[in-house]
Amino acid sequence: MKKNIVGNSKIEINALGMGCWSYGGGSYWGDQAQQDVNDIVALALDQGINYFDTAEVYNNGASETSLGIALKGRRQEAVVGSKVSTSNVQPKVLREHCENSLRRLQTDYIDIYMLHWPVNPKAIEHFSDDRSLIENPPSVDETFHTLMELKKEGKIREIGISNHGVEQMKEVLAACPDIAVNELPYNLISRAIEEKILPFCVEKSIGVLGYMAYQQGILTGCFDDVSKVPAPQAHSRHFHFSRGGELSRHTEPGAEAEIQALLQVIDRLAKEFSVTPAAISLSWAMMKNGISNTIVGSRNREELLSNIKAAEFVLPAGAYEELNRASQPVLDVLGDNPDFYQDREESRIW
Repeated sequence: MKKNIVGNSKIEINALGMGCWSYGGGSYWGDQAQQDVNDIVALALDQGINYFDTAEVYNNGASETSLGIALKGRRQEAVVGSKVSTSNVQPKVLREHCENSLRRLQTDYIDIYMLHWPVNPKAIEHFSDDRSLIENPPSVDETFHTLMELKKEGKIREIGISNHGVEQMKEVLAACPDIAVNELPYNLISRAIEEKILPFCVEKSIGVLGYMAYQQGILTGCFDDVSKVPAPQAHSRHFHFSRGGELSRHTEPGAEAEIQALLQVIDRLAKEFSVTPAAISLSWAMMKNGISNTIVGSRNREELLSNIKAAEFVLPAGAYEELNRASQPVLDVLGDNPDFYQDREESRIW
């Protein structure tokens, strides 16, 4: 499988990454057996897949703990990326949270340590209800000074960010010129980064880790009608705000008709090329210039083998362009802001 050097770093990772959000089990994805995690991590490494993406917030740290168990004895083969929540970036607190992640992962270093969301009140509100912190967040300079100290100490190899827009990246780069990656949503119905964010990352040699390649299952063919997508997966701006119930934090009308039309194109192309809809969606996401890695979750060996097979399929140029055209109406409705969970005027990304 193709490998890429991540941004301006010396870290080499596969084009397909392992999303670890479900590891450890939790309320969002349900139970996850540790033996299944052990099996898929071992299989991924055996297949040459080396990037594993987690975060301290995933299942309240259980994802990191589970990944640490699964990597025991093979840590040196893996590239581990983890993320610190924006509510935990005051210098002393950030250091403590990095140490906690190291302990849960059973490792002396994290390969890529990322700020999960930009430093701003809207982002902090998602992780904390501490009004004093929300109204007086630490500065970007403070945050990245601490991250640079952790890098000098060898506790992290590379500093990364996640969900940052162009203006926010400019601010970060002024404080810390060596940013290896920006992790962002990218798939056929989440193309917001294409116009401004992705070109800026390419210009500044910041690798892009694309997450939600299947939009939490919606692009795999498991739903023949968008009306069947359950609330946990339907609380983004892709759907009418009423669809997500109490999970929705936006008041926008969504792009359900446009997504439905796109799903029909994906299904037709899958039949034409005798592959799964997941293979069509994943191949499209992986083909974009500037995407260093596309992160996909796998719950068991069968899902991982299916994802590996999907990643091996390469869309013909004509089909790639057809999907660009078919997904353009979704992009036109949702716009160029990749925060798909807040009203655009309330976005955490700019």
